[in-house]
Amino acid sequence: ATVVERLAGETGATVAKVDVDVNQQLASTYGVRGVPTLVLFADGAQVEEVVGVQPEGQLRSLVESYT
Repeated sequence: ATVVERLAGETGATVAKVDVDVNQQLASTYGVRGVPTLVLFADGAQVEEVVGVQPEGQLRSLVESYT
């Protein structure tokens, strides 16, 4: 979470955290099976889904490729 928040601050990306235990319907809608799951949207459409902890450099490259 800290890495994602830092990337949001440095890239201008917007971050929304969702508690999948409380929001099970939303998790189901996006097919979340593991935590953490990062769902990346660009221009209002889902473009990527990454499951599991990822290195900061990899996430930065991914986010920057859509900004």
